[in-house]
Amino acid sequence: MAVDEAGWTLPSMRTAWVGHTKSATLLAVQSPFRRKSTDLVDDATASVTTSHADSGASKVAGARARAYTPSKRDLGAATPKRKQIGRAAEPPPTNRREALKRMRQQQRDARAEQRAGMLAGDERHLPPRDKGPERALVRDIVDSRRNIATFFLPGALVVIFGSSRAMPAAVQLGANLFWILLAIGVVVDSFLLTRRIKRTITQKFPKSTQAPRSYYFYAIMRSLSIRRLRMPKPRVKVGTKV
Repeated sequence: MAVDEAGWTLPSMRTAWVGHTKSATLLAVQSPFRRKSTDLVDDATASVTTSHADSGASKVAGARARAYTPSKRDLGAATPKRKQIGRAAEPPPTNRREALKRMRQQQRDARAEQRAGMLAGDERHLPPRDKGPERALVRDIVDSRRNIATFFLPGALVVIFGSSRAMPAAVQLGANLFWILLAIGVVVDSFLLTRRIKRTITQKFPKSTQAPRSYYFYAIMRSLSIRRLRMPKPRVKVGTKV
């Protein structure tokens, strides 16, 4: 070591050089806790990407919250499939016999459907003589009362058998008297029926274009038929107020 004029001790060049070498060596050694520059770049890039992704997700979430309706797929529910309406189309017939068979089957189905509609009183399947609210009212009037004309056909059979020559004279006489009384009763009952139809049609359908007398024959013919055989079937019970 050297001493200057003022008495200070100066380090030697060798010591200074060694110290410099040691300090340079220590600086050249990489610390295990020091991160590389490439890692810093990657971290910066990842942070920027994450921030952009978060901002984009927040924007999308905000837009969905304002004007987005989640679908059933998003909610985890399966969309139900629409059922097939109607029956499947049949393949075309292979020959003429099969075509005729199908046509007959379709005709039978149509007749069965029409008959069921007539029995139920459906306007779509009724014949023209039974259509209309006025005729439906006439049917209800006839079905709601006990008609003497309903016993006309069974009484006629009794008269035919009772008035035969094989029967005694007293039976023949009784059958003839019964026939006369039955005919008179049918005429009187039909007159009362037509009067009631006229009064009811006038009250419930004052603006009807058809006169009430146009329904008289229709009502009498229905009263002559047995109740169980009437077409369309009666909608009201006997004694019901119409």
